Amino acid sequence: MRILLMHPNYHSGGAEIAGNWPPAWAAYLAGALKSAGFDDLRFIDTMTNNLSEEQVREILRAEKPDIIGDKAITPSIYKAERLLEIAREEHPNAVTVLGGVHATFMYGQVLGEAPWIDVIVRGEGEQIIVDLARAVESGAWPGSRHEIRGIAFREAGKVVATEAAPTVKDLDSLDPDWGILEWDKYRYIPLNTRVAIPNMARGCPFTCSFCSQWKFWRDYRYRDPAKVVDEIERLRDQYNVGFFILADEEPTINRKKFVAFCEELISRDVGLLWGINTRVTDILRDEALLPLYRRAGLIHVSLGTEAAAQMKLDRFHKETTIEQNRKAIALLRGAGIVVEAQFIVGLENETRETLEETYQMARDWAPDLANWSMYTPWPFSDLFRDLADKVEVFDYDKYNFVTPIIRPEAMDRAELLDRVMHNYRRFYMRKALLSYPWAGSGARRRYLLGCLKAFLKSGFERKFYDLGRVGYWGPQSKRRVDFHFDKDRRRAAEAKVEWRTMHDRKKRAPAPAEPPS
Repeated sequence: MRILLMHPNYHSGGAEIAGNWPPAWAAYLAGALKSAGFDDLRFIDTMTNNLSEEQVREILRAEKPDIIGDKAITPSIYKAERLLEIAREEHPNAVTVLGGVHATFMYGQVLGEAPWIDVIVRGEGEQIIVDLARAVESGAWPGSRHEIRGIAFREAGKVVATEAAPTVKDLDSLDPDWGILEWDKYRYIPLNTRVAIPNMARGCPFTCSFCSQWKFWRDYRYRDPAKVVDEIERLRDQYNVGFFILADEEPTINRKKFVAFCEELISRDVGLLWGINTRVTDILRDEALLPLYRRAGLIHVSLGTEAAAQMKLDRFHKETTIEQNRKAIALLRGAGIVVEAQFIVGLENETRETLEETYQMARDWAPDLANWSMYTPWPFSDLFRDLADKVEVFDYDKYNFVTPIIRPEAMDRAELLDRVMHNYRRFYMRKALLSYPWAGSGARRRYLLGCLKAFLKSGFERKFYDLGRVGYWGPQSKRRVDFHFDKDRRRAAEAKVEWRTMHDRKKRAPAPAEPPS
């Protein structure tokens, strides 16, 4: 039985300015399928290869697949739906499958707007995709679909969701097939080397209203640090990976496990630089351990720091103070670690003054890098529900952290974009002239100059922040900016969204939703 996995061709000028990222989901699903005996499999990365629809058709015409699978986050959902529509046109008898966080919670809407999708995988898919493949191979599909846990499909004009599948309790039992990826194409621009995105854990013990990680992964599970290092060594030795970023939202949550991971990297002399995202409070907690983290190769830490407008709203819990943010950044820099401050902007109370205040924070705290991301409430999050009257844009293609989804009361979206670009220009001009060239010697300086190269490259190519597509060329062009919102897109009906946290693991009987529109 032939199985095709495809990654949608979606670009937004966000994180991709630093390079091409390997789609780890494909490796994990391929590994699960091959372990179950389904080794006639191919992965097509339409994003990294920037394939046109006609090129995709040509590839599909040369194949004879029985199952065609795709995965999407919220901003890539329309590209993923279109990819499976093309697949259905070329192979009408193949079973079309969609997974990922957006489809997991928005399956009612997705199946209504994309009836060519046969089945949606809800939640982590390693066991579900194997169960599905066995049903197709045996000829039991679609008759047996009610028996497969963790899927959704259309039946008699309604959407049916089966009982949730259990999570993978032993993450170390998973054996991703990294060999299906085109490793020569996944490069990290700052270091001009191949990049991987392994993970230490799944889930999160926190239940933030704006986040999807804890909802999707459901329970928090941590891998054996030694097994993670085994995997990193394999990526280095077999695929020539020279840099990695841990995929976890906050790998430092479990300090004991994270310290063990760092000690393992040091004892084996793995010799790779790497990066993480984490919280200010973890850095303050681990002040005495930062030199150990640096010796293990940690070179880049991205911190979630609160911007000025956030600090004025009750829905954000003001986890850290200005002084704590400043101290955490100073501690990281003192340990020789490049620190990036992440600011969320574009809330309803954003003004020219709050944006200027946030810029002054960046100047005062002195991070090496700063990133201003547009406030983007996921459509299946509790926060999205709370913001019902403030969200006007339901074109998920623009839910990419670089497009203003919420229009501030005191400015229009074009002015918001212009003010954010004003912050970027000032911050990085100062860094380029007064900081990076004089950042000492060694890995930290090389890394910073590499980051500047990536930033300048995306700017010259008009890819940064999607500026070329929206037509922004500077303050003089802000009145001509067009975000190309699809105004025909509408809010999903309440019944078409899975609002439940999925932390409730009690068995549920299959329950049909409202008929898809």
